[in-house]
Amino acid sequence: MRETTKGLAAALSEASSPTWTRRVRAGRDLAAFADVPEAAEALAGLLLDVDDTAVTRQTAEALTRVGMVAAMKLIARAITEADDDRADWLQTGVHDALTGPGGAPEAAESCAKPAEDPEAAVRQGAAVVAVWVADSRC
Repeated sequence: MRETTKGLAAALSEASSPTWTRRVRAGRDLAAFADVPEAAEALAGLLLDVDDTAVTRQTAEALTRVGMVAAMKLIARAITEADDDRADWLQTGVHDALTGPGGAPEAAESCAKPAEDPEAAVRQGAAVVAVWVADSRC
């Protein structure tokens, strides 16, 4: 447990690094903690990283690979806040996870839950993610 807490703290620290490669690593490391409020806040920022689209893409891919409902909700919410360019990179990250090794089957299953979320932005983004998932499965 202590090692997990230490890893979470280190990843949270890296999320605000000025170095894009460290922010990418933070996105990957924090994805498994998408249901932890502090991690979710950092991940939301990484999904909409203003300095580097690689951070957006890799964080979206990591969250999709994790596939938990909390992870998919973060992506769904980010879609509604993203400009068109950032949304394209979010889609690319989701696509990479779905079509890469293993195919992220949990993500496809977890997409249905955010569509029923009480938050309108999550429902709206979830509808977009559902289309991306369907397109990646074809």
